[in-house]
Amino acid sequence: MSNAIKIFQGRFGRVALLDMTASLVPHAHHHCHILIKAGGSDGSFAVRGERQPLTDDTAVLVNAWEPHAYIHEAAPLSQTLVLALYIEPTWLAEIQRSLSLAGHPRFFPQACVAIRPATRKFVEEFVLELWWADEVAAARLEDLLFKLAISVIDSYSGWRDLAGLLRTRPPTAMDPRTRKVIRFMRENLARDFAMEDLAAHAGLSRAHLFTLFQRDTHVTPAVYTNVLRFEAAIERLSHSSEPVGDVAQYLGFSASTHFARFFRQQQGITPTDYRRAVNLFDPPPSKASELDCM
Repeated sequence: MSNAIKIFQGRFGRVALLDMTASLVPHAHHHCHILIKAGGSDGSFAVRGERQPLTDDTAVLVNAWEPHAYIHEAAPLSQTLVLALYIEPTWLAEIQRSLSLAGHPRFFPQACVAIRPATRKFVEEFVLELWWADEVAAARLEDLLFKLAISVIDSYSGWRDLAGLLRTRPPTAMDPRTRKVIRFMRENLARDFAMEDLAAHAGLSRAHLFTLFQRDTHVTPAVYTNVLRFEAAIERLSHSSEPVGDVAQYLGFSASTHFARFFRQQQGITPTDYRRAVNLFDPPPSKASELDCM
């Protein structure tokens, strides 16, 4: 079973150093997602219908709400050490306003990119700090994360091409019926939704809702529901001491084992492992942008 070595969580999002030994099901996040191999065997991610290699020389980039799945290609019991950055677009926007486009579905035009020497240096420094330090100061963590994320974003994202991003997908208001369904999902996390129930709540046919929902969110209602449940699980596991069984019941799982399987399929580890490994941070106010000098 996969293992969490270190997890750091704050307003920047999440940083996880994961020892992966098994594949994950297709899932999504509202974060922009940077995945880098930190050691062990090569692996890959399924993104945009293709296998994207995760090697010493390549990183995998996943846009916000873009479905993806980890594929463990190594021999049974072989391990792949993955540094996974789940970066909040709002945190990036505080650093540089134009980086609010980190939530854009084309922010990363390529799903697999070559790791440049400067980025690899940041990765090694970051991983060594996470691996060996019993405690990491919030300012130190944010500084390392900032340098690593920006080294990737500045080279491989479309943040400088604002006009181009807006041409590929100009901002559109989410349909009120989609918003109504999402609000219904949020208010009923413990409920198993059938498409017919969601469609009836929106006053639409099943097919019409499915098309409308995917247009507005880029994922299916089922994937969106899983994202809401998973993030709610993360919040309760991180910020409360309630038993895992109570968290499972709150989210509508009939047994803790079902919740553990769901969580492991999304993250690769159990809820108990996540709670054990997570470190919460309240980072200092964001620093002045260094991008203006690039």
